[in-house]
Amino acid sequence: MDDVKKPGKIRNIAELAKIAGVSAGTVSRALADKSLVNKETRERIQALAREHGFRPNQMARRLRTQQTGVIGVVIPLGHERRQHISDPFFMTLFGYLADELTESGHDLMLSRVIPGDDEWLDRIVDSGMLDGALVIGQSNQFDVIERVAKHYRPLVVWGSYREGQVQCTVGVDNAAGGALATRRLLARGAKRLAFFGDTNGPEIAERLRGVERAIAGLSDVSLANFPTHLASDEMASQITAHLDSLAGEVDGIVCASDIIAMTTIRILHERGVTVPDDVAVTGFDDLPLAARMVPQLTTVKQDIAEGARAMVDALRRRIAGEDAPSTVMQPELVARESA
Repeated sequence: MDDVKKPGKIRNIAELAKIAGVSAGTVSRALADKSLVNKETRERIQALAREHGFRPNQMARRLRTQQTGVIGVVIPLGHERRQHISDPFFMTLFGYLADELTESGHDLMLSRVIPGDDEWLDRIVDSGMLDGALVIGQSNQFDVIERVAKHYRPLVVWGSYREGQVQCTVGVDNAAGGALATRRLLARGAKRLAFFGDTNGPEIAERLRGVERAIAGLSDVSLANFPTHLASDEMASQITAHLDSLAGEVDGIVCASDIIAMTTIRILHERGVTVPDDVAVTGFDDLPLAARMVPQLTTVKQDIAEGARAMVDALRRRIAGEDAPSTVMQPELVARESA
């Protein structure tokens, strides 16, 4: 039986253009799936490219277009230096961002940054490796991000919005979320409240502000504030110390994150304290884990999936030279069993 001769491998666009009987420019546009080339011609050229094993040189294309096709996803850990990327909130948001970016044909470069100076973001955006950058969390780096945002437009940040800021942010109204959680506890009759969270970051500071506003003028309600790190290897010992300090004089705890709330409930359970009958506990984020624990966690939802879509949409517009304003999403109380 005679061997079937396979088509020869094509080395460049000029050779494919010769076989297709069109110009090299038409081939280039067809392989990029541009509508300037009619559908029938596009499909014929793409089929010829597959048949002859031709793949365009992506590096050359990127040099021509002055685009890398890469988006940087940056996690700055200024005040939470021991926090890990494996934190469930980071992984949830990063997962949604990755889905949005890869579906639009971008590659991702992930950077976990512990700022050692004020130039860390400059080095990332000026590297020449990126078309744009998404920053997850402002940490205590608001001023650094603000300075870079003044000259680097394709930059979008997950974080709190401040009136008059230059940076484009996407995030929930954290103060409103803190107030929602507090009102839930007050409605249950809680009067001796505690807040667990590290207010060195602007988002959590806003959540505490919302708690304070919700109890303003209520003379029979007390509030104790306990700094609580998001780093998993410090969180449990800190919460244990907080509960020791409270000595049972608490009936409602507003936690700045779902992970803090879950850890608090576990430690309360180990002490024989019933949630929510003895102490009611609320979280913040509404991670997938919140509905799977026992008791199920009452929490404040920030729509992470919608936020990821808003971040990527704003970045696309900014890469294209358009303006994209900040987005402030409204929080939602998700009432379950813990409060």
